Amino acid sequence: MTRLGKFPIFILLLAIAACAAALFGAVHNQLSYTVGPTYFTALKFQQFGIPDDMAPRLAASWVGVQASWWMGILVGLPAFVIGLLIVPKSDSYFAAGIGAIGLVVFLSLFAALAGLLGGIAADASGILDGWLTLPDGPTRSDLLRAGFMHDASYLAGALGALVAIFPMRRARQIDIARIDAELKG
Repeated sequence: MTRLGKFPIFILLLAIAACAAALFGAVHNQLSYTVGPTYFTALKFQQFGIPDDMAPRLAASWVGVQASWWMGILVGLPAFVIGLLIVPKSDSYFAAGIGAIGLVVFLSLFAALAGLLGGIAADASGILDGWLTLPDGPTRSDLLRAGFMHDASYLAGALGALVAIFPMRRARQIDIARIDAELKG
């Protein structure tokens, strides 16, 4: 199949990555709202222009969607372009793209939980005392728990841009082996 024949899959993978990131952001913010509600009410709701009459949980999810959808595109773009160029078969390319998205979501979830634990530890130990200046509103605990979760997830997304390449490389290796076997057999 030609590279042009895989281009619609490339566009579809970008759309799926954006949707996966938006959904991740919505769910992530439900968790981070649970552990740090004033992080949202004092900071994020104003930052994202959330109306005062919106239910806080819905508002937290909407902030997550707005803050995350673009990460799916940004993180997926390098892997999807590489896959477009190196994976010979369309079905393998699509499967590798879905695998890459899943891998990045899993990595981001793991990082969010690690960030939460880091925020709890930083709060309990006071290690950031003197280094952390809080804006008016959020409690120290809320800011550390929710903030660490968010920062860790974004870092995982950045790392995910590299990790997402591996399913594409693996798909290429499998396709090449199959093509070689077909030619020999």
